[in-house]
Amino acid sequence: MNIKVYYTSVSGSREVKMRQAEVARILDTKKIKYELIDVSLHESLLKEMRQKAGNPTAVPPQIFNGDNYCGDYQKMYEANENCEFLSFLHQKTMSAN
Repeated sequence: MNIKVYYTSVSGSREVKMRQAEVARILDTKKIKYELIDVSLHESLLKEMRQKAGNPTAVPPQIFNGDNYCGDYQKMYEANENCEFLSFLHQKTMSAN
């Protein structure tokens, strides 16, 4: 599993910070390894995230499995609440840390 989470370390939005923390908490709780990609380091990373997500106005956090777009915070949250987390990640099995 090659989970990538695009996030920003620089945000004035409390909501963005809360959503990013919740994504990390869910992934950590489920013992899923993931890579954080900080879009605030370079504008090209923000453009890459938006292009991969297919949304020119997408904001972090955005979750990917390799190059496959899984969704944003809301989709991840809903999948977790509905016990559809593996489907959200496009995986058949979860691997532990």
